[in-house]
Amino acid sequence: MYDTTKPYKRHILELIKQTWETPYVSVDEYVVRKKFSYPECRPHSDGIGTKGVYHWRQRSFGNAVIDALAMNLNDLALRRATPYGVIDHLFLQEDDKDAIFEITKHLAEECRNRDIALIDGETAIHDNMEGLEISITMMAFVKRPKPNRPQAGDVLIGFRSDGLHSNGFTKVREVFGREYRLEFIVPTRIYLDTVLALEESFDIHGMAHITGGAYTKLKDLLFGTDVRIRRDHKLQPQPIFRELYERGVDDTNMHKTFNCGVGFVLSVSSQDADKIVSELNAFDFGADIIGEITAGTGKVKIESMFSKKEIEF
Repeated sequence: MYDTTKPYKRHILELIKQTWETPYVSVDEYVVRKKFSYPECRPHSDGIGTKGVYHWRQRSFGNAVIDALAMNLNDLALRRATPYGVIDHLFLQEDDKDAIFEITKHLAEECRNRDIALIDGETAIHDNMEGLEISITMMAFVKRPKPNRPQAGDVLIGFRSDGLHSNGFTKVREVFGREYRLEFIVPTRIYLDTVLALEESFDIHGMAHITGGAYTKLKDLLFGTDVRIRRDHKLQPQPIFRELYERGVDDTNMHKTFNCGVGFVLSVSSQDADKIVSELNAFDFGADIIGEITAGTGKVKIESMFSKKEIEF
């Protein structure tokens, strides 16, 4: 039975208020006072989707929080944005007070470590759903606005993913049914900090977070250009992707559903490409040149990592 009095509310507020003083804002009784003067602010909302079914079953709530943050932070990286505030909305299949407290505790800790104020939130109990959803709305500011647009002649740098991340889990459930793999709860890798640091030293023309829609997302960036992604690079698909392929997901659906080992892509000049890859790999980040931007008509061409086929979107 859902306890509408929410007896855990006081403890939750104590956690939240620990995030209310940051280098960017002060929060006083939910009034946000900004300490920055950058005029361009960007909001973003996303959640963990079907992956929440596995996090609920395994009670991997810390990983679920990382997933929810990553889906927002990695998309904000495309906008070269620095986050300063979060509002969360938890959806659970039952009134599990321990789960609510643990999720909020992890979220507050992550926000505090990232100088993000956890401003407000809500919890909803839906007894007709399975699992959980952590939906986040994140506010961010942009120091130096810049269009996200690759240029013909650019080189594509891929960042290694940590596996499935938080996309394609409807297909995962279709393929695996009630089977479970540890890979199903590995959290999404967060790229924002690395991207913002690279922005200080290099001219990054375009970026893509390989998430929902996978490699089809690259089409949104193309203006009179094409993308070609080669198979002769170091960012090989993790075993879970090969298992999905072997269980019947074809080349086209693999590349429009899953990241296949590449979680984020930069489009940079050929003069900067090797320097960026070397810098990333010096910190064991896992990056490689995976392709190039050419003059064209907005097509994405991929040499499959699973066969000798070439896919085109």
